[in-house]
Amino acid sequence: MSYNSAQASKSRLAFLIIILSVLGCSLSGSKDYPIRPVPFTSVKMTDRFWRPRMETNRTVTIRHAFQKNEETGRLENFAVAGGLTKGEQKGIYPFDDTDVYKTLEGASYALMVDPDPELEAYLDSVIAIVAAAQEEDGYLYTARTNKADRLRNWFGDERWEKLEGSHELYNAGHLFEAAAAYYQATGKRTLLDVALKFADLIAKTFGPGMLQKPPGHQVIEMGLAKLYRVTDDEKYLKLAKFFLDVRGVSLDGRKLRGEYNQDHKPVLQQDEAVGHAVRAGYMFAGMADVAALTNDDAYIKAIDRLWNNVVGKKLYLTGGIGAKGSNEGFGSNYDLPNMSAYNETCSSISNVYWNHRLFLLHGDAKYLDIMERTLYNALLSGISLEGTRFFYPNPLESVGQHERAEWFGCACCPGNVTRFIASVPGYVYAFKDDELFVNLYASNEAQLSLNHQNIRVVQETDYPWNGTIRLALHPEPEAMKITLNLRIPGWAQGRPVDSKLYRYLNNESANISVKVNGDAIPLKMKNGFAQIRRTWHSNDAVELSIPMLIRRVVAHDSVKADVGRVALERGPIVFCAEWPDHDGGHVRNLLLPDEANLTTEFLADRLRGVQVIRGQVAGFYLNEKEKLEKREQALLAIPYYAWAHRGKGEMTVWFARDEAAVQPVGQPTLASTSQVQVSFGKNSQAVNDLLEPASSIDHEVPYFHWWPHKGTTEWVQYDFEKPEEVSTVEVYWFDDTGMGECRLPKSWRILYLEDGKWRPVYTPGSYGIQKDRFNEVVFETVRTTSLRLEIQSQDGWAGGIHEWKVK
Repeated sequence: MSYNSAQASKSRLAFLIIILSVLGCSLSGSKDYPIRPVPFTSVKMTDRFWRPRMETNRTVTIRHAFQKNEETGRLENFAVAGGLTKGEQKGIYPFDDTDVYKTLEGASYALMVDPDPELEAYLDSVIAIVAAAQEEDGYLYTARTNKADRLRNWFGDERWEKLEGSHELYNAGHLFEAAAAYYQATGKRTLLDVALKFADLIAKTFGPGMLQKPPGHQVIEMGLAKLYRVTDDEKYLKLAKFFLDVRGVSLDGRKLRGEYNQDHKPVLQQDEAVGHAVRAGYMFAGMADVAALTNDDAYIKAIDRLWNNVVGKKLYLTGGIGAKGSNEGFGSNYDLPNMSAYNETCSSISNVYWNHRLFLLHGDAKYLDIMERTLYNALLSGISLEGTRFFYPNPLESVGQHERAEWFGCACCPGNVTRFIASVPGYVYAFKDDELFVNLYASNEAQLSLNHQNIRVVQETDYPWNGTIRLALHPEPEAMKITLNLRIPGWAQGRPVDSKLYRYLNNESANISVKVNGDAIPLKMKNGFAQIRRTWHSNDAVELSIPMLIRRVVAHDSVKADVGRVALERGPIVFCAEWPDHDGGHVRNLLLPDEANLTTEFLADRLRGVQVIRGQVAGFYLNEKEKLEKREQALLAIPYYAWAHRGKGEMTVWFARDEAAVQPVGQPTLASTSQVQVSFGKNSQAVNDLLEPASSIDHEVPYFHWWPHKGTTEWVQYDFEKPEEVSTVEVYWFDDTGMGECRLPKSWRILYLEDGKWRPVYTPGSYGIQKDRFNEVVFETVRTTSLRLEIQSQDGWAGGIHEWKVK
């Protein structure tokens, strides 16, 4: 669709309205967030930390995501649905449409910050293809339009039939957000008109007296709130509230879907975060939008209860949420394992959305503390420094089984990252009447309006590496009386989070100081902000000094994974130790004594410039007699977000503080020095990593499995450096009954390579198939260069192995 200048001029007022809508502002009435975010279009980042990442996002990541959307057929699905080309639905999921929508949204935000005619022209071409796929009545869901029968189990025979899995409304929600963003960026209505037509169809289909079912995956609630702000049409707000109110309520004989979908009880009665973490985070943010736009106090109380539960019992130190891979979501209270931590990148983004909205509701900096912690750690870990590789889960410990990928079959995270990074400037400032809130610290220049008076703010800082922040205020009137609110982070006040979940061993408050025009002023604190109310004149200068102490963090005693352990922070950054910087590539064997002296320095040539922490630690090793040896060695800790850029290997956030928590390096064995081959599967190095599980279902140590191969014959093989005589093997089976689809094998056997042929070993004994223990088989000694363990998995189930020993 070509751009029409007359149409553009007519849409200027709407354009200005929607600029205020992206992060929660509205001109549609008095009901909204009491504090309004300053739109990111008004904030120009100039810093060394975020500005380069935003530029990488614009020039690399967004283009990479669109390329992958094309290569994997996601964009072609729309073309097929629109009759623009012939073909069949590509992909294995019916919600792949959202990957196009999210990348469109991210690209739209990038256009607002840096106009790019080439990118805009490409977006227009993509939007034309999307628009062509819309059915006559407004329905837009390529998998159904393209009659993808192989995916019918997801979405059923009729529209809306299987909302728990179809993601029809999830797709719609991301479309609504993309449409609002592109309209905001360009004033062009093509995608917005598509979104409104689809939204109108949904409004005619769902509601009291009509179809009364909630979406399986939340996000449409936030999307509808944005459409309400764009159009001032209350039906969209009412529909958003309806989708929340109907969740957890059995209407018209509907069977509740349970905790996984947060459909176990009405949202206003929920008091514990359960189920899929991304769905929950989007729901909590949507509840905040509805609470603000309707002044519904019951909604506010509900999300406050849920926040207390998450921050008090379910939040990772990095700000990540969602401990379990089995449900991609929350575990029980205080269940926060490290190596198996899921912490999906999308859930971190949802956590930022939620906490930012809670700040806009309450004005308390404790929500911004969580937002900042998540932003600099769990979220930023999700994308590589070069901008083309992504983490889906973000664990806090690894033995080399984790690495970022260029794309995923379920590719929700890459597109989500593109739209978030582009919008970071919108989280820096907020305002209420004649109050200006400085929420995040980064060099920037912002054009703001308070009480209809303009003011320019220039912020200079080397944050997050340095806690000195300088602000210059330039009001347009000769004098302007406002209150400047400077966030004093919880970490500077000796408090990592506003709960007892984590605490500092060295919890003294930093020596915080504020100067105005060179003169020190007393700190006047309110809700985590240092307030300065005065009449400001052009060139007035404020200097805030927040010393960044190296903090030692310990977890609540109920967090079993962190008992006897300590973590390191400095400023908003959580640190980790990684294999390339340590003796033998080992970091899980390190003990950090409380009395160890720690120092910090900036390394410009490492990981694109990072602050590091140095100190002396004890490394623990098992000698040939299986006795524990302790060796003093150097520690170098890097920011957590920067790990996994130098190859696969060990990483840890939590260091042993007590010897009981140490994981010593063992002596090499015949198995651990062998090369591993497998018939199928990933993470084969788990079978000989010398890490013994606590049980067959243990997810805290690596495991190997053949899933999704079920009922098949599979194998794992050791290739020795030279011919070896072997007569015993021990195998510890992986079985995740109750969580996944791996079970004990139906049968198994050992074969050895002789004269180029595989031959079974002879044993008078039996092959054990028991859980939660090593199963030993002794056989006649064979001399061979290769040994193979072959299994026959049970019908309908896959098999897996924790550890395989050979003697």
